[in-house]
Amino acid sequence: MGAVIARRIVGSIGAIFGATVLAFIIMRALPGNPARLIVGPLATPHAVASVRHEIGLDKPIFTQYWLYISHFFEGNWGYSYADGKSVSSLIGERLGATIELALFSFAITMLCAVVFALLVTYRRRPIADRILRGVAYLGFGTPPFFVALILLIVFFKSLHWLPGPEGRLGLQANPPPTVTHLYTIDALIAGKFGTFWSSIEHLILPGIALGLSSFSFIVRLLRANLLEISREPFLTVARGKGLRRWTAFRRHALPNAFLPTLTAGGLVLGEFLAGSVLIERVFNWPGIGSLVFDAIVKQDYAVVQTFILLAAVMFVLVNLIVDLLYAVIDPRVRIPVVATA
Repeated sequence: MGAVIARRIVGSIGAIFGATVLAFIIMRALPGNPARLIVGPLATPHAVASVRHEIGLDKPIFTQYWLYISHFFEGNWGYSYADGKSVSSLIGERLGATIELALFSFAITMLCAVVFALLVTYRRRPIADRILRGVAYLGFGTPPFFVALILLIVFFKSLHWLPGPEGRLGLQANPPPTVTHLYTIDALIAGKFGTFWSSIEHLILPGIALGLSSFSFIVRLLRANLLEISREPFLTVARGKGLRRWTAFRRHALPNAFLPTLTAGGLVLGEFLAGSVLIERVFNWPGIGSLVFDAIVKQDYAVVQTFILLAAVMFVLVNLIVDLLYAVIDPRVRIPVVATA
């Protein structure tokens, strides 16, 4: 088990290193001059050269890379000249909203996928199976921003059941005391159950719009694995030992079928944590995705390169945790070292 953990950690470090190199190269390959952005279009060449020297763009490329990576892991993420704030403060203001939306969308995506996959495979209901496959195809083929607009038209404009595209603005008048920067958790800690429910209501529509395509992928994957494993002989043996059908299905079929879904779930959560620009723009959600979109438009490269690296680190860490859970759940992953004479 220790060897498995060591291999996963080394692989994760290598992936993060590759992400730092990629982000560094991309930022320097993009058109535009950060120094010119800082001093303005009317500045003299001498002023531009002075700023280039100040921010280290005239140093050798390897020195620039070392400063870039060392500053990142020290928490010194640079300064946004477009917004007049440090990048760490800008991302800190938005990170909680992105994490909350990502976790909520991931939770409902995985829960619904497990429930509906079990529903159509345990008793083999053909009609329910056709409906589920139709929803999955619809989720695959419909752009998330279009799903978001349909949800707003139906549940906000027509039925008036849920809040509209106001992001967290409806909660700003009475926000919970800040502990985790997640409104739902902070409201529970403070005992503000009205604020908690209002936070959930604001999350429902963007969470569904963000997670529908991932739900379509995961439910199809889990359904196929459950159907395949339900034909395996070990389930017949389990039933022959006296286990009831549901008990055998829950204890033996579902855990084995869920292993590939766990890996896919790690990819989905990493994608959600990296932010979704379109969903955040439609719902005016104050997350990282909309921040990065604005930074690209303004050529605010300090924000963009920090986001790329931060997203890569979050993605790698989430999948490292999934890999370790996989090794814990499935003994076959723990390959013992066999001594040879």
